[in-house]
Parts: sequence; structure tokens; C-alpha cells
Amino acid sequence: MTATVDDQTGKPAPSRSRLPRPVYAAFGALIMLALVVDAVITLILEVLYLPLYLGSVAFPIAAPIAGVVNVLLVLGARTVSPRPIVMLTPIVAWTLSFLAAASSGPGGDVPLGSDARTLLLMLFGLAPPLIYVYLQANRAKVVRPATRR
Repeated sequence: MTATVDDQTGKPAPSRSRLPRPVYAAFGALIMLALVVDAVITLILEVLYLPLYLGSVAFPIAAPIAGVVNVLLVLGARTVSPRPIVMLTPIVAWTLSFLAAASSGPGGDVPLGSDARTLLLMLFGLAPPLIYVYLQANRAKVVRPATRR
């Protein structure tokens, strides 16, 4: 049985882009910066809409929306690089912003209270993108057997 071995010749992998490598890297960094800023902005909007009520019933629609948006942020980061650490960069920014919103500010106010809605936002915001990154990182790579001639 044979296994696939990485190319040890030291040659760089061929690029899928027609742009020069420095320009392509600059666009990648710009995209990642935009995704990190977008993660912070979406968390602010999710915290804003988290205490939404329909009549007298709490209706935290922002929690499932957070899961969908965070998976889309991870998909956007995947266009830059398929490495898990790169794909998780917007989620790290979202998590740090979540922790900042859960702590008290200078005036003593806390945007996120200690209730079930905050827990739902955290679970829905973190679980789907983490599951997606886990599945992408552990995809079974199909190794086709060599054909006989």
C-alpha cells in the first residue's frame, strides 16, 4: 500500500491566482482584517438584538443568526487559507468581543446579562463554526490506489 508524500524538493506550490505573490498576500491580509472587523460588528448587532421580545416572551433570534453568520465568516476566511488557525481568526475576534461585552464597563453597565439568552448566544455563536472547522480539518483524504497497466 502506498501513501501520499509531500513534495520535499522545496519548490513552492503553484498558485491558483494570476496575481503576483506579494499582491495576493496583501489581499489575503486585507480580507482577514475585514473579516475580523465584521466579526466585531456582527457581535455588536447580535448583542443589540438579543433582548428582543415578541409580546411578553423573550425571543432571542440573534443567537441562531450568530451561528449562521459565524459559519459564513469562517467560510470567508477559508478563501484566504484552508489552515484551521486562519479559519478561526474571525471566531477568536468574535469570542474576545463577546467576553468584553459580558464584562462590566467603566460605568458598571454590562451589555450581556447572566441569563439563558447570553448562554444561547455563546453556544449558537461558537458551536457551528467550531464544528465546521473541525470537520474541515479532519476530512478524510481519499487516496486512490495506483492503477495497474
